[in-house]
Amino acid sequence: MTDRDTSGPAPADEGRPGGLPGAGPEGQPERRPGRGPEGGSERRIDIAGDAGGPVVAGDHNVVIDAQHGSTVTLLMEGRRPRPVRRDRVALLPRRQHAPLGRDTDLARLATAVRDGGPVQLWGAPGVGKSTLLRHAARTLTPERDGVLFLDAARREPEDLAQDMFEACYETRGYAPSSPELRRLMTGVRVTVYVDNADFSPEGLRTLMDAAPDATFVVAGRDRSLLGDGTALRLDGIGRAPALDLLARELGRPVGAGAEGATAGDLWETSSGRPLLLLRAAALTRLEPAGTGVLPRPAEVGDLLPLLLGRLDAEPLRVLRLLTTLDDADLDVGHIEALGGARDTDVLCGRLVDLGLAEQTQRGYRAVADVVPALRERDPEPFSVEVLCEHFATWIARPATTAAQVEQHARALEVVAELAERDGRPELAVRIVRAASPALARSLRFGVWGRLLDLGLPAAQLAGDRRAVAYFTHEQGIRSLLTGRRVMAAVLLTEAAVLWRQLGDVHGANAAAGAHQYVPSHAVNAQGTLLQPDGGASHLASSGPSAGPSAPDPSTAHAAGAHGTAAHAPATATDPGTTAHTTAAQHTTATTHTTATSHTAATTHTAATPHAANAGAAKAGAAKAGAAKAGAAKAGAAAHSAGAAHAGASAATGAAGTGAAGAGASMAGASVVLKVVAVIVAVVVGRVVVSQAVHSFAESRSGSSSSSSSSDTGLAGRWMGSDGATYEFDASGGGYVSRGRDACGQDASTEFTGSGDTYSAERPIYDTTSGSCTGLLGEATTTITLSGDSAKVTTTMTKSYQQGVQCFSCGTLYLTRQQ
Repeated sequence: MTDRDTSGPAPADEGRPGGLPGAGPEGQPERRPGRGPEGGSERRIDIAGDAGGPVVAGDHNVVIDAQHGSTVTLLMEGRRPRPVRRDRVALLPRRQHAPLGRDTDLARLATAVRDGGPVQLWGAPGVGKSTLLRHAARTLTPERDGVLFLDAARREPEDLAQDMFEACYETRGYAPSSPELRRLMTGVRVTVYVDNADFSPEGLRTLMDAAPDATFVVAGRDRSLLGDGTALRLDGIGRAPALDLLARELGRPVGAGAEGATAGDLWETSSGRPLLLLRAAALTRLEPAGTGVLPRPAEVGDLLPLLLGRLDAEPLRVLRLLTTLDDADLDVGHIEALGGARDTDVLCGRLVDLGLAEQTQRGYRAVADVVPALRERDPEPFSVEVLCEHFATWIARPATTAAQVEQHARALEVVAELAERDGRPELAVRIVRAASPALARSLRFGVWGRLLDLGLPAAQLAGDRRAVAYFTHEQGIRSLLTGRRVMAAVLLTEAAVLWRQLGDVHGANAAAGAHQYVPSHAVNAQGTLLQPDGGASHLASSGPSAGPSAPDPSTAHAAGAHGTAAHAPATATDPGTTAHTTAAQHTTATTHTTATSHTAATTHTAATPHAANAGAAKAGAAKAGAAKAGAAKAGAAAHSAGAAHAGASAATGAAGTGAAGAGASMAGASVVLKVVAVIVAVVVGRVVVSQAVHSFAESRSGSSSSSSSSDTGLAGRWMGSDGATYEFDASGGGYVSRGRDACGQDASTEFTGSGDTYSAERPIYDTTSGSCTGLLGEATTTITLSGDSAKVTTTMTKSYQQGVQCFSCGTLYLTRQQ
């Protein structure tokens, strides 16, 4: 169930950006002009500008290329865009009546906002959070520079931060880096109301740090505002306001006799949640004139099936479209084209009045609990082929702007998911390939990343080699633009190899050109940096002329999936929740015969596994045959079908280690970047992949250190709850730690952030064979400081293969050493 307006009629909003129909926030029924008490147009700010040419992200110029992958160059000195500050900001929800029974709650909210915030409204779905938040945005006195109202449903904090920037500054085609954004937003005193802000505490902190002097008022289902600020729980309305609400929706007074008693029982059964009361009144209105009676309290749980059973074919078809798209919203134009309804705006308004749909800032969507209810009644979804054809054609129209594509990104995401689930990955590839350039130009990198994450596995399933190269390339560009330079190095190197195998010099040069802006330690397995002209001998051999043994990029996964084995570390520090002190011993013999042939035999005696994974590792090792050479067939490593195996593999290990190593030889050149990753254990299919690599510095308690008691922030030496010692050095606006990477090479990890929270993102490799092979996903390590203590949390944030799960993501605690 979802919050819905409890305030009564209101007029349609005018001057909407992007041609959207009367845009209103969550659950707000759209009323046609003449039905509400107020009128007039509103001055709105378009916060999602389009850019047909190059865009600027941080210190980089970016030229979006839909065919060969985007190109990146550094900004010349003095050429950074200079956005102009707006005098005053007024981005408001549309007008509405005051919510019934919320005077006390509004007073509490006003006091908390006056005290400086941040403030969070939280409560059950359908309780009226959105209605109260919208009313507060219109009625409470804002900060001196104005007020913003944003809808965060299925959006990333970083994308909302860009929304705030574009609302407060006159700018086009510019996304400042995080430090530059904070500099520009410092001193901007606006009140920011954010609906559907169902973020974690870290996500909320990221959003609020983007505008240090703003006052934030957010609404969501669960309490996530911790520490400073005020969290206000919203409960149902009282009995008297509930009866007033029923009377208003029925268009007549509620009788004092039996009907009044029934209304009181309905209020009690529904716990005063306005959405349920509105549905009860809607069901009564659907009865023939003069015969409608309020449903019995026992029917509150059956209101949805009863309402759905009263719908005609036309509204049911529109609702089926909306529920197929799950929690995505559509504007009236798309609903009309796909649903084939006449008077679509009126029809959608009727669904809203019945409590079955809600009006959002960008269109209409089904109320959350309607989705499973309608699917149970009508399990056949809307045609995926029709949806893909419609959206792909719409995106390709010259008149469709990047802002409009971004506004419908969630719908595109759902359609791509449906296509892949329906066994049509080629349709998912078509949608993501069409949308990716526009999403990049919109500078909303969060939703762009989500679509790319869908496109890459779909392209692999479809066997679309060019799409695999393109999505890998664009993921690398996005990683570079968002400051994840190590991951950018991995992906751009992989993209260059894939482009060369396709014979696309343009794409390979674009990837190589962007690669020059990643860390110098991000090199290939032979220690050779990628050259823009393809002159590096090892990389050149992996191009189209490499011969028939070259791996097939349509079956290989992201960086490292081509077969060259990188040796695992001799020692490892486990930043997980328990100590891991037994060192792994490796005896390795390697013979390089030619530039395109790598024969290796490795015997790996595994160390004692991480305690948190031991059970899973044992089970997975047994099912996988102790990590035999055929693990790649189960998805643990994506070797090319065309690669000729020239050697043998062997594995030995302690009983139950779950991480037995294996050696393999494989013809064909490849690139494996040695980068810092996290300690994780993942399962791919039925094969357990255990990875023991560094989360940050490999520093034992006996190592030398320059830290002292004067160290502040994260800088200095720390003792971990795993018994290991970790060191961090200040670097720019963040901290860097140095140690050994997954392949036993020296590397460094950059932790960036502000205040007391810093994080780093790293790739997760498949190490089933005892070396770094396929890139399976990404994990994030977040360090939260609290005086001389710190909490280290590792979570898996992205998976590049289906069925990958993180078993050893967890928490480590650090104590500062004096």
